[in-house]
Amino acid sequence: MLVVDGANVVGAVPDGWWKDRPGAARRLHERLLVGDTPHDRIVLVLEGGAKAGVKAGQDAHVQTVHAPRDGDSAILAQVKALRERGDVVTVVTADRALAANVAPAIVLSPSWLLDRI
Repeated sequence: MLVVDGANVVGAVPDGWWKDRPGAARRLHERLLVGDTPHDRIVLVLEGGAKAGVKAGQDAHVQTVHAPRDGDSAILAQVKALRERGDVVTVVTADRALAANVAPAIVLSPSWLLDRI
């Protein structure tokens, strides 16, 4: 299971995303739908204004989660729930504090994901 910190991945490319957060989230979601990752299922966590770009719910193998507050708390909750289900979890983030808090999950950088989608 791949859990994607949407804000970190979108923010990894200085392409003007800050002018259109919903559009940037939508483009990331579309790329995840067709990207070539070794994961069967993906959870995309969106926060703030980015949530307006993709509705919450399942779309093929990508589940979009809208963070009720901050993205980090929602990611931690997703990782905990997935681990309790017995899933092996990989998290894509550049946030060092979040990476430390999701251990023992595997943590990969946004560039790793962007190279595959």
